[in-house]
Amino acid sequence: MIYLGLAALALVAVALVLSDGSDSVGGVIGPDQLANLAWTGTILLLVVAGFWRQFTARLGANLQALLAWGLIGLALVIGYSYRDRIQDVGARVLGDLRPGSATSSGDGSVTVTRRADGDFRVNAEVNGRVQPFLFDTGASSVVLTAENAAALGLTPAPADFTARVSTANGITYAAPTQLDSLSVGTITERRVNAMVAKPGALSANLLGQTFLSRLSGYEVRGDRLILRRP
Repeated sequence: MIYLGLAALALVAVALVLSDGSDSVGGVIGPDQLANLAWTGTILLLVVAGFWRQFTARLGANLQALLAWGLIGLALVIGYSYRDRIQDVGARVLGDLRPGSATSSGDGSVTVTRRADGDFRVNAEVNGRVQPFLFDTGASSVVLTAENAAALGLTPAPADFTARVSTANGITYAAPTQLDSLSVGTITERRVNAMVAKPGALSANLLGQTFLSRLSGYEVRGDRLILRRP
C-alpha cells in the first residue's frame, strides 16, 4: 500500500513537471491544488496503512471486535425501529412487577395490573401528590378517605358531610369538594368533582364515575384494567 502511494506521488510530480508552469494540469486542476491533493492523499494513505498493518497483525481478534460492534449497531437500529413496541412490552413488564402502577401505551391508553387480592388498586396523582385508589365503577364519585384528604389539605367541617355517596360497599355520607387535577399515568383531568368521606367511613380512596365518565372508555381484560384517554 505504501508503494502505491509513492507511485501516485511520483506520477503527480511528473505531471507537475510536464505542466511547465501552466495555469492548469491537463486543463482540469491547478498545479497548487494538485500538489495539496497529493500531499493530503499521501498522509491519509500512510495513516490507513498504519491502521491496516495493526489490524492484520491481530486479524482474528480484530474481526471478532468488528463483528461485535456491527451486531451492537444492528441492535441499536432494530431497537430504534421498534421502540414503540419495546416501550409497550417494558410497560407491561413493569406493571406486572408493580401492580397498581399505571403504564402508558403508544395509543395513549393506560393499563393497570390487578393485585394479588383481586382488586384493581390504582396509584394516581391528586393535586400533584400520589394517592392509592380502588377502581370502583359503582362509586358515583371520586371519593377520598378523611385521612388522605387531610394529607392533601382538604378538611371539611362536620356540617359539610351532607351528600349521600353510593359505593360497592353501600351508602356513606361525604363532603363535596373539587380536585384541581387527577392523573392516572398520562391521563390527566382538571377540576374533578369529588367527595371526602366521613372519618372511618372508608378504608381506601375510590376512583369513581366523576373521573371514569370523562374517559372515552375503560375495560377489564383478564388481569388488566385499560383506561382510554378522552
